[in-house]
Amino acid sequence: MVRGLRRPSAARTPPLPGTDPEERAAGASRIGNWALALWLILLTTAVVLIDAFTGQELPVIPLLVVLPALASVFCSVRQTSAVAVWVTLVVVSSRVASTGAFWDVVFLVGFTALASGLGVVACAARIRHATQMARLRSATVALQRQILRPLPVTTGQVCVHGLYEPIEEDRFVGGDIYEVVQSSHGTRVIIGDVQGKGLPAIGAGFAALGAFREAAVREPDLTAVADAVEDAVVRHNAYSAETGETERFVTALLLAFDGGEKVRVVNCGHVLPRLLRDGRAWVVTLDRTSVPLGMAELSSEVRTAQWVDFPPGATLLVFTDGVTEARDVTGAFYPFDERLAEWAGREPAALLEALRADLQEFSGGVRRDDVAVLVMSRPPGDGAPPAPLGEPVRRETGERRPAQHETAN
Repeated sequence: MVRGLRRPSAARTPPLPGTDPEERAAGASRIGNWALALWLILLTTAVVLIDAFTGQELPVIPLLVVLPALASVFCSVRQTSAVAVWVTLVVVSSRVASTGAFWDVVFLVGFTALASGLGVVACAARIRHATQMARLRSATVALQRQILRPLPVTTGQVCVHGLYEPIEEDRFVGGDIYEVVQSSHGTRVIIGDVQGKGLPAIGAGFAALGAFREAAVREPDLTAVADAVEDAVVRHNAYSAETGETERFVTALLLAFDGGEKVRVVNCGHVLPRLLRDGRAWVVTLDRTSVPLGMAELSSEVRTAQWVDFPPGATLLVFTDGVTEARDVTGAFYPFDERLAEWAGREPAALLEALRADLQEFSGGVRRDDVAVLVMSRPPGDGAPPAPLGEPVRRETGERRPAQHETAN
């Protein structure tokens, strides 16, 4: 681990299989023993009284056989077995006491024992399935931690909060990617959107992330980092073509923070960032936008890094098009900039929570794409005095320092 990167607390680390509280709860009862005993006695008493009232013409006692089935849904195997034994004893006792025909009693006892046994088997199967799902969930969370770093993350130059919601609610990882790497060259950040959605896009995203993690530490120039990620996506596409899978490209923003009032940015076909300061929001305009990662051979242009403002007290927000292209039931696009202007004065965590809730309400809970948002601010304790921003403008123009390719400070 590179020095300077503060990892999340241990509470964020996925538990090992078998130690997850959810996994342990899979085999536990949802009803306490005393509550179960009370309800069992009350239901049995009610059924026996009704049976005594209806007499032999309409026996009600056999209806108790549904209790083991109900217990199998909410109780442990031990509790379900106890319910099954109780029901069998009650039914047998009532039929013997009624002095019914021998074969009727035998049939009823056999049917009760079979139904009770099936209830116990169903309970065991439910708990086994729940335990397997809990183990799978634990493994999936562990895999997610290898693909996407838990946020927030604080380095020497920037504090990064984030929002990540895959299109598939039962998945932890989708087609959007991000990473924060502390290196001797400063902090490098990437946010990207792999062509396609959900699980099929994970392969290309993982290839891009792996290359970024290595190059961000190794390469002094941000453009060289972008080239390394480009090569990784191209290699992944070549392998995909051989195996008959779809080749994919990745739109991405790469950012480099060195603690100064400027941030280096390489835009690979991604949506533009937003700058928040003094309760206002600006669209950060970048002069040059290159083709997405994996498509460099289609363009003769060389990727270049640009400088954008990051004054003290400001917040830089980057995101994927799952935010701007979210739609409501009428098909209208989400008014992101309009809403962002209302939240510009909030802390990063509060801003992200407001955005998440508003997106959910606007889209009616229907997701059409993965959503990833990173909110980057200066780390706590940065006591640099805020620089005057001047009159607010709607668009913040990206600045490139002349005659200095990417290495200017």
